[in-house]
Amino acid sequence: MKKTISIILSAALLCGCALAGCGNSEPAKAKDPIDGIEAKASTDKYRNYYQIFTQSYCDSNGDGVGDFQGIISQLDYLNDGNPAGGDDLGIDALWLTPINPSESYHKYSVEDYYNVDESFGTLEDFDKLVEEAHKRGINIILDLVLNHISYKNPLFLEACEEVRQGKLDGKAQYFEFHKPDYYTSDTQVVEVGDYVCEANFSQTMPEWNLNSEKTREEFKNIAKFWLDRGVDGFRLDAVKYFENKETDGVAFLKWFVDTCREIKPDVYLVGEDWSEDSEIEEFYGSGIDSLFAFRFAQSFGDIVDAINLKKGQSLVKKMATYDGKMSGANDGYINAVFLSNHDQVRIANALESKGLEAEKFAANVYMLMPGNSFTYYGEEIGMTAPNTDSDKYYRLPMVFDSDNLPGITVDGASTVEAPANGGVKQQLADDNSLLNHYRRLITVKLQNPEIARGRITAQQDFGDKEVGAYYIEKDGEKLLVIHNFSSDEAKTLEITADMLPNAAVRADFTGSVKTNHIELKDGKITLPAYSSVILKSAG
Repeated sequence: MKKTISIILSAALLCGCALAGCGNSEPAKAKDPIDGIEAKASTDKYRNYYQIFTQSYCDSNGDGVGDFQGIISQLDYLNDGNPAGGDDLGIDALWLTPINPSESYHKYSVEDYYNVDESFGTLEDFDKLVEEAHKRGINIILDLVLNHISYKNPLFLEACEEVRQGKLDGKAQYFEFHKPDYYTSDTQVVEVGDYVCEANFSQTMPEWNLNSEKTREEFKNIAKFWLDRGVDGFRLDAVKYFENKETDGVAFLKWFVDTCREIKPDVYLVGEDWSEDSEIEEFYGSGIDSLFAFRFAQSFGDIVDAINLKKGQSLVKKMATYDGKMSGANDGYINAVFLSNHDQVRIANALESKGLEAEKFAANVYMLMPGNSFTYYGEEIGMTAPNTDSDKYYRLPMVFDSDNLPGITVDGASTVEAPANGGVKQQLADDNSLLNHYRRLITVKLQNPEIARGRITAQQDFGDKEVGAYYIEKDGEKLLVIHNFSSDEAKTLEITADMLPNAAVRADFTGSVKTNHIELKDGKITLPAYSSVILKSAG
C-alpha cells in the first residue's frame, strides 16, 4: 500500500513540475502565433524585393568582381522555392543595378543597352540567372537608365560627329543638343562644336532627348530586348530629371509605361524620384506601378526620425496621409518602401548607437507598410559602411561568412568589415539574429497577403504618442498593426471589440523569435520596447 501511495505522489510531483516548472527547468514558452498558418508564394506584382549591386554581391571566379554566376550560387539563400520552410530569406524579386557595359564601376553610364558588362559574365549567363530565379519564384527587374547615356556610347559618338559638321537632323535628334544660350548658366553641359548637350549628372553622361520619336523608338527596342529575355520589369533611374524645358516628364513616363505594357502586360515598373510628395503624386498620374517612397527612408527620413524621437503616432499619420494621396492619384499604385539603397549610408550606420533591437524595429516598420518592400543587400545582416565619405563604401561586398571575408574590390575600396553579429552563416545559426528577424517578417507577409496589398484605412489612437497603430484592409480582411516606438518602456494597451471584434494575435515581432511572445488576455496586450504586433479577428 505504501508503495502504491509513493508511486501516486511521485506521478503527481512529476505532473506538477511539467506544468509549473521545477528546480532549474525553464518556464513553458508561449505559443508562437504564426505556427500553423500557411505561407503562400506570390504570383502577382506584390513582392519582397532585394537590391543587388552585382559587382559587390558574390564573386564566382575569384577575379575580385561579383558576377551573374555568383548571384546564381546564392539563389537558394534568397529563396529555395519553398515558402513553407528552409533557411532561405524568402525574397521573391530582385532589382539588379545596371548590368550593361560601362567604364564606370557603378554602370549608370551605359555604353551598350543590348549587352551585359563582360566582368559580370555573358548574355547566356544572364539568361541562366533569369531561368534559375524563375524556377524559385523570384522575379527580376533591371535598372534602366533613360535620362542619360555614356559619352562613349557609339550612338552618341556618331551624333557628336554629325553636330560638329553642323548636321542636326540625324543622330543629334536623340540627344539634348542646343545652342549654349538655350541653357541657364548653372546647367551642366558637354560642349560639342558650336553646340552643347545637357549633362546634369556628369559630362561623361550626356542626356537623351525624350521628346524625339527616334529616341522613343530606341527605348521601345531596348525594353523589348530585355522583356523578351524574361525580365519582369524595370527600375527607372532618375525619373525626377525626365522633366525639362521642353519635356513633360509625366507624359513621357506614361508613354513608356504604356509601351512596356504593350510588350508585357504584367510588367512591373518602379521609378526613382526623391522629390516632395506633390511631384511623386503627379508622376503617379502616369499610371506607373510604383515610385520609391524616399521620405520614409534614409538616415534622415521619417522612419529613423520617428525611432529617434519616439514619434510612433506621428509617423503613422504620415504613412496614412501618403497612402491616401498616392492612391488618389493612381488607384493601382503599389508603394515602394525601403530603408536604404546604394546611394545612401547604410541604415545600420544610422541606427548603430541604438543597437540591434532598433534595427529589427526599423525593419518591422517598413516591411509592414502596404506595398512592395525593397531590402538593400546586406541590410538583413546589419552591414555598415566603414566610412561615409563616398558612395563606394555603401556598396562594399556582401558578407556570407564572417570567417571568410570576400575579396571583392569596389572602385579601389577593398575594406570589408564583418557585421557585429556575423555574416549570413553565423546569423542563420542564431535564432535571435537580424537575419532571422527579416525571415520572420517575410514569412508573416506571405501568410497575410493583405499586408502588402491592402490600404491604410484608419489610424488607432491609444492616447500615447510613442505608439503607432493603423488598420490595413483588403477584400474584407482587416488587420490592426501596432508598433511600440519606445526604446525602454513596455506599453499595455486595451483592445476593445469596436477596434477589432474577437481580436487575436496574428503575428508578433519582439527582440526574440523563440520567447517573449505577445499575448492578448482579458482585452489587454503588452508590447515590449521596440516591438510590433498584428491583430486580426479570429475566424
